[in-house]
Amino acid sequence: MWPAVKAMLHSVYDQPTATAVHEQFDRLLEYTEGRLPKVADHLGDAREDLLAFTGFPDDVWRQIWSNNPTERLNREIRRRTDVVGIFPNRDAIIRLIGAVLAEQTDEWAEGRRYLGLEVLNRCRLTPTTDTTTTPEATTDPLIELPA
Repeated sequence: MWPAVKAMLHSVYDQPTATAVHEQFDRLLEYTEGRLPKVADHLGDAREDLLAFTGFPDDVWRQIWSNNPTERLNREIRRRTDVVGIFPNRDAIIRLIGAVLAEQTDEWAEGRRYLGLEVLNRCRLTPTTDTTTTPEATTDPLIELPA
């Protein structure tokens, strides 16, 4: 049943609006409830985390739920460690990976951002609805990020 569940889960992320995303997720839960109750329970418990991206502007959804930056970083670490081959001790590999991470941090801080400041600022100004709190608790003033 995994291919069908996987296809339905992917279809959740293909929806154009937040309402459509939530409706498709409901259909996924209905589909799995009778056939795979443990999967339905797991997905139901993870609903808030899985659909958190819908609280942001829809043009940045793909960047939010993509793991491309993590995969790119892992490939760079793998490439650097493959060049060295054998490390004399654990501290040597930690130093190399630490240097790679510091280099990546510098690159991202200097402007090669996956989500630029203007996008983050726009995301921060987008009102979100938190289903776990009362409406009074979600009226906190929004903080603008520096431009």
